[in-house]
Amino acid sequence: MRYPAPLIPGKLIKRYKRFLADITLEDGTQITAHCANTGTMLGAKDPGSEVWVSPANNPKRKLQYTWELVRTPGGLVGINTGHANRIAEEAIAAGAIAELCGYNEIKREVKYGKNSRIDLLLSGPGKPNCYVEVKSVTLKRNDIAEFPDAITARGAKHLAELTDQVAAGSRAVMLYMMQRRDADMFAIAADIDPNYAEALAAAMKAGVEALCYRCRVAPDEIVIDGPVAIVAPGGA
Repeated sequence: MRYPAPLIPGKLIKRYKRFLADITLEDGTQITAHCANTGTMLGAKDPGSEVWVSPANNPKRKLQYTWELVRTPGGLVGINTGHANRIAEEAIAAGAIAELCGYNEIKREVKYGKNSRIDLLLSGPGKPNCYVEVKSVTLKRNDIAEFPDAITARGAKHLAELTDQVAAGSRAVMLYMMQRRDADMFAIAADIDPNYAEALAAAMKAGVEALCYRCRVAPDEIVIDGPVAIVAPGGA
């Protein structure tokens, strides 16, 4: 995924009200940028951090910048969760995710289950449909990338929906898109959301697959870098 316009560097003043971030640009201008991340952003929102923002292409938009990247001690991290689906879709289409090769059609945001939408629906000749739910990962603790960084009742609901698809004969995959490159292992943050950890363990026992891929993050693009080993929740 390439950014359509060059990102603008700055320094983070603070992130607040979840969706707002005050930032000082290199020329000294202070802005308020949209923060496209509903999580706590633990470890990725320290005041004074080097950050990058993208300019809005709509002059009528209230906030003319979106916060995209932050530099952490381990390197750059993409904090815009809205990009995870696009990164995943491009990687699947390019054959960069071995476990999801062989599908010739990718559809976005398809309605399924009980009033839900699947991020990506893959289909191909002679294959059952593959439902792919994508989650953006920014948290890292003790050299291990983790999800979630906040309680996610919606995430647990999606796991139940995916389990139903497996029972109906389809394939279902949780794809954790790690928008950072500085970890070789991935785990569920059970201390943050024990219910989600239990839900994933149950879903995996029922046949839902879990994959994690890290990304190479740069101010001009974010692309798949390779798979990351998963520490299965609850011994799943």
